[in-house]
Amino acid sequence: MKYTACALFFALVSSSAVCAQSASDPVAAPDTIRLTVVSGTPLRVALENEIAIRKIGQPVHGRIVEPVYAFDQIVVPVGSEVVGKIAEIEKTSKEKRVEGLLNADLTPTRGVTVTFDELILPDGKHLPINTNVSEGTSQPVHLAAKESEAEKKGVASKAIEDARRQIQQEWDNGVSQIKTPGKVHRAERYLLAQLPYHVQYASAGTRYNAELQQPLDFGSEPYSAQTMSLVGSAPPAGSIVHALLITPLSSATTKKEATVDAVLSQPLFSEKHELILPQGTRLEGTVIQVRPARDFKRNGELRFVFRKMELPEGAERTVTASLEGVEVGRSDNVELDSEGGAHSVSPKTRYLSTGISLALVAASAVPDFDEGIHGSGTTGTRAAAGGAGYRLIGIALSLAVHSRPLAIGLGSYGAALSIYTHFLSRGQEVVFPKSTPMDIGFGGRTGDAQKPPGMD
Repeated sequence: MKYTACALFFALVSSSAVCAQSASDPVAAPDTIRLTVVSGTPLRVALENEIAIRKIGQPVHGRIVEPVYAFDQIVVPVGSEVVGKIAEIEKTSKEKRVEGLLNADLTPTRGVTVTFDELILPDGKHLPINTNVSEGTSQPVHLAAKESEAEKKGVASKAIEDARRQIQQEWDNGVSQIKTPGKVHRAERYLLAQLPYHVQYASAGTRYNAELQQPLDFGSEPYSAQTMSLVGSAPPAGSIVHALLITPLSSATTKKEATVDAVLSQPLFSEKHELILPQGTRLEGTVIQVRPARDFKRNGELRFVFRKMELPEGAERTVTASLEGVEVGRSDNVELDSEGGAHSVSPKTRYLSTGISLALVAASAVPDFDEGIHGSGTTGTRAAAGGAGYRLIGIALSLAVHSRPLAIGLGSYGAALSIYTHFLSRGQEVVFPKSTPMDIGFGGRTGDAQKPPGMD
């Protein structure tokens, strides 16, 4: 079998190559595979506790929320501890400071660079690591593609249902490692953030990709011909694999027909737990539909499929695979359709918030006959209208200066800003940074044959 031979060859070459790198390493037997986490592999880390951002060098503690594999073995399990520090706090630019002042914010959010330098395994073993850490994603959510019409009619196979259930269970296991803040706590932090001067926080559960700059060696494992018999064979239809995006994608800059690369972060096994695809298998695909965001809040769209699979030793196979799930930030407002296409969506609350702003302006303009000839409007309405235009400073001004024109002016500014932001400004792009976790399904889509209407 072609792929079995390739897999065996890969095992032998890998073992020989590792031994050649260092004369001090013991020579591995020809029937073993080195378990090495190569440089460039991201560790998926979530903050264990909320952090008040105060100074450079401040300690940071996190937990591994997705297992790390080497070939077919878990070498860094979920729950492993990661220790690091705040390496840099961005200085606020003049443009950002002015923008903050216009919104009554004297302490605008600053970028924070975190680095992790120690990994502690559940058995107590400490491993020094050198990482390049991406910007954190607060309130991450796992999105799954919507059911197609065929699936709604019961055509979806049991394999797809089982795979989706397993993915959700693994996501829940990762989330359970961290005590994420509840709604009340988030509401408190939101209210504090409305103050002109406030402390910046990184909430518990904020996720980072800590990309290894040096490989981690976990020894070797024996293999048998039976273990490798299915390696490189075609994944069964309905199989779903975990992968990390190699090519950053954005509906604003990515072109149609652009190449998309991803790498399996976890191996794929058969129902009998026989290895089909090892960790490190690469998927190569193409962007087939893309539309950048436009004015009047028209959001970006993006769709891509995978057509080729390449094993770690170089053997290739043609496949048909597409996006089944993705991890994004809650504020990204992204959803997946039944064909694996990603779309930015506008929050429904935009109608409510804009309507409230307009109603407050209208209410503040109505004279209050109980206030005599000055007629400056009721205190509550005046304060609310001022807050809509300039947050807490607007409220304070509206209460201190008994002037209906001032309240109307501040409220009108807030209403106009709300209308522009929610309905007239440029829409939101679909953005998938490098190392975005994705779930890729094999044989479940028909690619170009099924194009959602309205996508270019």
